[in-house]
Amino acid sequence: MPRLRPAIMPGAPAPLAGQAIPLPRPRPAMPLPHEVTAEPRPPSDCQLSLTSDVAIIEPLPSITGADGCGMEDAVKLSAIFTKDKGRVSISPPATLRCEMAQAVAAWVREDAAPIAATLGAPLAGITNFAAYECRGRNRIVGAKISEHGKGNALDIRNMTLANGKVYDPTDIAMPREARERFKASVCSRFSTVLGPASDGYHENHIHIDIAYRRSGYRICQWLVRDAAETTPLPRARPAEAPQATP
Repeated sequence: MPRLRPAIMPGAPAPLAGQAIPLPRPRPAMPLPHEVTAEPRPPSDCQLSLTSDVAIIEPLPSITGADGCGMEDAVKLSAIFTKDKGRVSISPPATLRCEMAQAVAAWVREDAAPIAATLGAPLAGITNFAAYECRGRNRIVGAKISEHGKGNALDIRNMTLANGKVYDPTDIAMPREARERFKASVCSRFSTVLGPASDGYHENHIHIDIAYRRSGYRICQWLVRDAAETTPLPRARPAEAPQATP
């Protein structure tokens, strides 16, 4: 088959015999959509407050999600340092709005670490059950956007001490006094606290957030149970029921 010769643009001089016809310049490579990153912004006042002796954070680009999800001033919080320079890891690191990360850091440093120390060893880690996640409340399709979808919420599954012991704040195996103190501390700092007996969705973890409500209204729903409260008792026998025979 004869080789096709490149077309010559009208008005262009004809090439001489044996002269190579120059090829068009290659098109500049365009970045793929996932390679396009937002312009870095100067650190916010909130980020500047989380100094290296307070927390380990990674500033993130603004996040825009569907149905109103997303946040400005996003950070990834991976550790908090106690006032005596102990390190409390957040595992996995939590993506949060910086104001929420700031609130969590203050709670750990001023409340959680001292309470945990009464259990026998310094606080060493907090298990992040959920942080930023674009979804409706309680993962119900069509529900109002959760504070998780705004970076304002953190779900706490358990806490690990430096001696390796793991405590679940919803578990009756954790000393009741410590659970009561943890409840009081988060309810005084966060606008929403949900735990056991709140709505059926938080029986095995504690939800905390900084949702804004008019007049500073707060929700604190966490029943600190005893062993007897976790086992449902049988219904009382009706008076008209026949008596059981021995």
